[in-house]
Amino acid sequence: MKTILLGLLGCLAVGSAGAQQGPEPMKVTDLLKIKQIGNITLTRDGRRAAFTVLGIEPDEKNKADYKNVSQLYSLGTEAGATPRQLTSLKEGATQPAWSPDGRQLAFVRPVDDKPQVFVMPTDGGEARQLTRYKHGASAPKWSPDGRQVLFSSAIPLRELLKDSLLNAAKTLPRWPFEKPGFDKNDQLAASSAKPNADGSLAEIRAYLDKNETDKKAKVLTKLNFQDEREVSAEQSFSQFFLIDAVAPEAKPVAVTSGFYRFNQAEFTPDGQHLLLSADIDSLQHPDRSLENEIYLADRAGRHPRLLLGKENMAYANPTVSPSGKWLAFQMSPTMGVDVPVLAVMPLNGTEKDIITIPFDRSKGNLAWSDDDKYVYFTAQSNGGAPLYRANVKTRKVEKLSAADTGILSYAIAKNKLVYAQTGVLNPSELFVGDAGLKKVQHAGSFNDWVKTKRLSLPEKHSFVNDKGLTVEYWVMKPTAYQAGRKYPVVLEIHGGPTAMWGPGEASMWHEFQYFAAQGYGVVYSNPRGSGGYGQDFLRANINDWGTGPSSDVLTALDKTVAEGWADPAKLTVTGGSYAGYLVAWIISHDQRFKAACSQRGVYDLATFFGEGNAWRLVPNYFGGYPWEPAVKAVLTRESPISYVDKITTPYILFHGENDRRTGFVQGEMMYRSLKVLGRPVEYVRHPGGTHELTRSGDNRQRIDQMLRTFEFFERYLNTKSLPN
Repeated sequence: MKTILLGLLGCLAVGSAGAQQGPEPMKVTDLLKIKQIGNITLTRDGRRAAFTVLGIEPDEKNKADYKNVSQLYSLGTEAGATPRQLTSLKEGATQPAWSPDGRQLAFVRPVDDKPQVFVMPTDGGEARQLTRYKHGASAPKWSPDGRQVLFSSAIPLRELLKDSLLNAAKTLPRWPFEKPGFDKNDQLAASSAKPNADGSLAEIRAYLDKNETDKKAKVLTKLNFQDEREVSAEQSFSQFFLIDAVAPEAKPVAVTSGFYRFNQAEFTPDGQHLLLSADIDSLQHPDRSLENEIYLADRAGRHPRLLLGKENMAYANPTVSPSGKWLAFQMSPTMGVDVPVLAVMPLNGTEKDIITIPFDRSKGNLAWSDDDKYVYFTAQSNGGAPLYRANVKTRKVEKLSAADTGILSYAIAKNKLVYAQTGVLNPSELFVGDAGLKKVQHAGSFNDWVKTKRLSLPEKHSFVNDKGLTVEYWVMKPTAYQAGRKYPVVLEIHGGPTAMWGPGEASMWHEFQYFAAQGYGVVYSNPRGSGGYGQDFLRANINDWGTGPSSDVLTALDKTVAEGWADPAKLTVTGGSYAGYLVAWIISHDQRFKAACSQRGVYDLATFFGEGNAWRLVPNYFGGYPWEPAVKAVLTRESPISYVDKITTPYILFHGENDRRTGFVQGEMMYRSLKVLGRPVEYVRHPGGTHELTRSGDNRQRIDQMLRTFEFFERYLNTKSLPN
């Protein structure tokens, strides 16, 4: 019952002012101490769990730098068991998968910069490399008889076209490659012409093609030409393979084929079929086809039969029940802003047999109970991310874990449930419980250092906005708070715009505590458009990215200032991605802040449509494209760059130089515009940084961004005289 007591105490603490009274304040370098538990998996009998622990270690190549390393651990699920580390090599290990008999563990480790599958005996012994596939191997899953391992690999189009095994017939895509001037895909066919810049047209084309192969040119013909890091001309397709788990030097055999992306492949419990998730019927270019279907094929991937598929619909996350009788999945329209619907149907049924389970939250991590009675899932909701289960017969949903915590990973088997949880008092903890979480025990401490820290505990509040929606917000007082004193405040805003913050969301745990330790109050909220509050709330910022959401976050700040302890003359604001946008919008319409910070933001929506790989946010939220007059007017109205001349607040902007999710040209536009206007502005670029810099990026850069934000605020607040 230890965890239940901790959870109740956590709820009580979150609801009251104050702090956990450890002897030490939170430091910026404490970021390097955080261990994150994930990838939990259980043996079939529920007796043993395997999981990963992601930590930060000094980089042996440069002692001033740090690297993220994930290692495997195991844990017996009996009372009193303690975790045991299984791997320790510097390359790390991820994606563990138990063999059906529980005697072996497959996992993924990089070899020559490619992921490969390894297998290790769980009773001791060295891991052996199972795959040596030239394109890499990921996501291992055992066949039910334990004789084979299923894995995925991303195959570049150029390689797929000429691969003698994957494309023995030398076929071409059925969908148009969209190269201007070519009506068919003939330009993709193999040519015998030799590269010659001064030769025939065929030889010139061969010469130009070689330049592309040698990375001397990038020729873009596809719609989605940005990945997370760079502009990319390559097209690749996830395919699945089976490899013998016993025979030495076994060769993988493809179980999927064609010029399509297979998102998922699963064995049915009897091992006779594969459940496939892909869009293999479309005649559209893969960048244009947003539908996704679910198929059932034989175990060799042949004779796929369509189970679920419809125009303008995406069916995802298929999960077969242990008996093999039921299929759980999610479905949603391909365009728009919607909460996916959770549904079940007989595996041998059709769409008319679909049973939907009402639950107005975005769900993930579907899993079945052993008796087919429940579908388990996690869902962000009202500041937490609890574990739920839905009764298939009654369609009722039951919340199992505390509302103010978040489930980071879990697995269930034979009435045993192992899960990792984040909460106010610990960023990542491991627990073991029964299937209903009635009896729970703590199962290993990876962040005991937190007990020495003085933590600020968030207080939850709410108000009703102008749309009649209840907006929740949290207030964290400085950890050294003293009644009667006035304190600076940082208003923290989340991105997305469909993200959700709260005590059960782990990504900001350290930053919030760091600012509280520096003597700042921290205010954060979930304005209209946030996830975790249902579809109506999610859609409440369509055609309104600026005015409405900014009203919500500023109301939360106003109500905090009205409490009397927050200094209205020492207010700051920060946020990243969509929140970078909202910070710019706010300071172009409101002058209350002494300093502001935008990270990886969007400032001109028309430019974002061209340079960001998240460009579909434009049609989804604003109903069209920048060249359409009515939409153009809305994009201009909703773009902070349109009001740049109104910005006078001291402003620091951050962007990773390889951030292609939002792009970075707009950041340069915003910075240059403010410099021309003579406003106090600073622009920081992080070399090699992507959109994920503050979450999983270079750790020195993560620390750098946090410190630069704090230091910039201090130039204008000068709070050094405050206790911390």
